[in-house]
This record gives sequence, structure tokens and C-alpha cells, in this order.
Amino acid sequence: MSSIVPENLTNYIKEHGISLEEAERQLKLFRKGTQPVDLDRAATIGDGILKVGKDELDKLNKIFDSGAQKSRVMKFVPASGAASRMFRDLESMLNKYDDISPETLESVEPENVFTKTFIERIRDFAFWEDLKVVLQSDGMTSGELIDKGIYRPLIEYTLRENGLNYSNKPKALIKFHKYDDGARTSFEEHLAEGLVYAKQEGGKVLIHFTISPEFQNEFDALLENLREKYEKDGITLDVSFSEQEKSTDTLAADMNNEPFLDEDGKPVFRPGGHGALLNNLDRLEADLVFIKNIDNIVPERLRDETYLYKKAIGGKLIEVRDKVFSHLRKIDAADFSTLDEAAAFAQNELNITLSDSFSSKTELGKAEELKELLNRPIRVCAMVVNEGEPGGGPFWVRQKDGTITLQIVETSQIDLENPDQKKIMEQSTHFNPTDLVCCVTNYEGKPFNLNDFKDPDTSFIANKSKDGRQLKALELPGLWNGAMAHWINVFMEAPVITFNPVKTINDLLREQHQS
Repeated sequence: MSSIVPENLTNYIKEHGISLEEAERQLKLFRKGTQPVDLDRAATIGDGILKVGKDELDKLNKIFDSGAQKSRVMKFVPASGAASRMFRDLESMLNKYDDISPETLESVEPENVFTKTFIERIRDFAFWEDLKVVLQSDGMTSGELIDKGIYRPLIEYTLRENGLNYSNKPKALIKFHKYDDGARTSFEEHLAEGLVYAKQEGGKVLIHFTISPEFQNEFDALLENLREKYEKDGITLDVSFSEQEKSTDTLAADMNNEPFLDEDGKPVFRPGGHGALLNNLDRLEADLVFIKNIDNIVPERLRDETYLYKKAIGGKLIEVRDKVFSHLRKIDAADFSTLDEAAAFAQNELNITLSDSFSSKTELGKAEELKELLNRPIRVCAMVVNEGEPGGGPFWVRQKDGTITLQIVETSQIDLENPDQKKIMEQSTHFNPTDLVCCVTNYEGKPFNLNDFKDPDTSFIANKSKDGRQLKALELPGLWNGAMAHWINVFMEAPVITFNPVKTINDLLREQHQS
């Protein structure tokens, strides 16, 4: 059967690092459409989500402190995202008005209200001192601009190249918080946090950031400037970087589901979303990996509770991992004396569904099934009470084979036209703040091939545009939902204080981000 990939595009696709088989799979997906998940019910406390008391928290922290010394622990921070979305309303104001004055900000348009807050509290931002300096270098005084109601330079010099250039920087290089000894970028805040739970025996702290390659020099320079501050008392920062692979980009399609071509007749490729970072995670040389988004970080004054729960999910992972490994080693040694115990553990603690025929199988048959189900990557995910913030939620999902598994599901994966599915979504009590810890090596100490455990059917299609033309964009299975669909999942409740994302620049004005 002939390929649906046009022959004249094959060389472009191969040069981009994408196989023709993968290109064909993507085009077929555009044509048939992605399938929504089949929600069985929302995961809740006692039904998929663990709630732990203080004694259990203390116990899990001790397990982590002990077990982390015997494991290679790393902190993984997706940090390639641009900060441009943080400044969308401010950019709109610059494009809309030549002059921005107090009268301008009296309008009730959302971007005007947003900008009024930005101006009224501009001195509360951690980058205020830097902004004063760049304005002064061009002969302007920040205080006079505010007093005279001349606001455009304050916004322009925050966003554009003639000033701080924040609209064109990644979030990691934006100054988030004020301290007595100066302001810190979110990059620095993650370094400081990593000292607490990603420190190896001997003092080495392992942290990995995914970044855009054009900012590598800025990250390198900032890291070198920070070494003297943090490399004390035997601590060494072992910080590594990687970029999203071009081969994880996806083909764009036109509205007829054919490859979208640019004005030169070449296929257009788009980044595959955060699910593309599965390859970056797969290459890390670590046993346990903590994952947290670059914009979800609070000042040190609020971090004690964050550390308590961070270590708790790490301790839970070590507790679960050790039990899983113990059962797998017994199965390998043909010691079937604890098969029933392993089955109960899989069902009751790991949320794993056994086959209907499990109880009637021979010991060898039970051992083979349990080994297949237990020999997988493991993750423990923090879940916080849903107070209206966006994010993937925990649900029990019915798979094609009829089994029901515990998953993180994004709203885009749910068929909201189906009243039953919509009702289940509305019954959800928690969501995932992208705060998780993963075990990515097996019981023999060998790394898993993480791509073996993703669900390719959980991609989704979004409508975008380029050069004034509509296109369809395909996003790969999300890193913490579809890309980890066939992992062992344990969900544990954490307090809302552990989730303080910065989606807009004014989010930094929240009490949690102020000094």
C-alpha cells in the first residue's frame, strides 16, 4: 500500500529527524481525529488519592532522607517555555496606544485593568531595580515617569530589547522574588530548592533544565555567577541542560489534513508540546527524578511546607519502589511464596487491575502477569484541592481492553459534549500541579526505555494559524499524562501552598510571591 506522505516532502521530513512511518502516523491521526479518554470516575480521597497525617508525613520524610542517600536523585525542570505569554496584556497595550496615561487605564477593558495593576504596584516587582537602571541609562527617571503619568516607557523598557527584554526571554531568566541580598530569577530559586532534596552523599546537587539553545550562554553565565553563593560547606552544583529534539516536532496539517506548506512549498513543523520532553527525561542518568515546572516556585520563607511534602512524595516513592523490587526479585528467583501478597499490593496500593483470569492461573502464570504489571516506571504525584486553577486532574480511566487505570487527564482529552463525561469531570476534587517524583530504573538497576510506556493515542489536535492561514497542530502525549500512561501511579494529596504558578506577570504580586 502506498504511503500518504507526499514523495516530494520525504527528504524534508527525514532531514528533520522524523521517520516516514511516524510522519504517516501523524497524518492519519489528523484524518481520523484523536479519541477522547473514557472517564470511569474522578479519583478522590480514599479512591485513588492518599491523604496522609502528620505521623505518616514524618515517617515518609525519614524514609526519603535515608533512601535518597542510596539513590541517584535529580531535579528535572522544564524551563524552555518563553515568558511572552506572561506579558500578553502589556504587549496589547503597547500595540494599542501610543501614549499610556492614567486616563488610558480608566478603561474597563481587561488589558487596561491588568496594566493599571502592573503600574500601581510596579515597585513591588523583583525586577524594579533593574528597570530603574535601564531607564536611567536612557535619561529617564522612573519616579518622574510615574508621577507624571507617562507609563509607556515603564512597560516598553520591561518588555522590549531596549530595556530588560522580558518578552523575549524564557521564564527561567525573569526575576521572581526580592531578598535582602538582591532579587532572584526562577532559575536561581530552583537551584536553591534543589539543595534540599537533590543533594547526593558527598554534597553534589543534581539538577537538569530543559532550555532553548539560543539562551544557553545566558544560563551558563548566570550559573557561574551563582556558584560562589551556593557552593559552600562541601556542596557542588552539578547542573546540566538539554534542548527539545527536532525529531520530536510534529507535522502541521492544513484544513484538508494534508501537510501544511510554507510559501516555499516546504512542510511546516511545530514543537510537539511538553510531551516531547519524554526523550530528555529518558536520557537522564538518575534513579529518582523530581519534576516541577519552572514557574511554580515560592520564596524561601514559604518553602518549609513545600519541602515537607516534596520529601514525603519522595519517601512514598522509595517505600513503593522497594516493595515492587522485592516482589520482582522473588519472582525472578522462582520464589512464589508471596504471590498473593504481591497481588494484593498491586491492587490495593498501586491501583493496578489484575486480569479476570488471574485467580485461576498457575503459580507460574500469576508470576508472569505480576512481573509484566510491576516491572514499570513508578511515579508518585502530588494532588492539590481544585480551587479553579487550570491543570490535569486525577481520574479512573477505562482502557480499550476494559481495564480501569488511574491517570492524569487534561481537559482537552475529555469529550465535554458527552453529558456523562462532563459530569464526571465536574465531580473532580483535585488536580495535578505538575509536582511529581519518578523512579526510572528497574529492579536490576537498569534504566527503562520510557517510550515503551506511553500511550500514543493520547495526542491531541489544536487549531492554530501561520501567516494568516489556518492550520492543525498535533501535540504529543503530555509528559505527565499520556507519556506516562502505562506507569505505576500513586497519587497523594498536598496542600495548596505547594502550587503557586506564575502564568502572568501580575501573579508575582500575589502575597505568596512577595517578600
